[in-house]
Amino acid sequence: MTQEDEAARCHRAKMAKRKAAQDAEVAGKTIAAKGLLMVHSGPGKGKSTAAFGLVLRALGHGLKVGVVQFGKGAWESGERRMLEKLGRELVSWHTLGEGFTWETQDRARDEAAARRAWGKALELMADPVLSLLVLDELNIALRYDHLPLDEVLEALRDRRADLHVVVTGRNARPELLAMADLVTEMTLVKHHFAAGVRAQKGVEF
Repeated sequence: MTQEDEAARCHRAKMAKRKAAQDAEVAGKTIAAKGLLMVHSGPGKGKSTAAFGLVLRALGHGLKVGVVQFGKGAWESGERRMLEKLGRELVSWHTLGEGFTWETQDRARDEAAARRAWGKALELMADPVLSLLVLDELNIALRYDHLPLDEVLEALRDRRADLHVVVTGRNARPELLAMADLVTEMTLVKHHFAAGVRAQKGVEF
């Protein structure tokens, strides 16, 4: 047996052992399907972007999705333009924020905008054909107490069993993290904004 043959044999044996372990782990998962509460938080870029990746994945399977944006205001993003072209029968998109809280500088307006967005979120959660709901920047509304945390947690906990919900935004509340099924923290390693580069079409919006 050549050295190359022996290396190939060892690799096959190693991968077979790994596959057996992986198959055994998968076989131990007994829940076939469950509506997940997913939280994308952290100081790094990509929280909303990852959520919209899930939207595209769901749409690829013919599932209906909903998006409620709590803080993006008048920003007309590329993802919004593309997804709205698919029609409301597949995508129910609602941008109900008035921009970042440091831009409005009016707490009453921020609270009213958050309440409108939350009302739409509750309406979409009650839609029996919706499969995925993105609550974009809800974490910001909760961070600044624009919505009662207990009310939000109760509604998320009591949603129907097969509805996936993604919550995005920095500084997610610990109570929400504890309740979530999946938590991803985007870590900031390096960002071009620090070098003076402004937000650009196709990257930030």
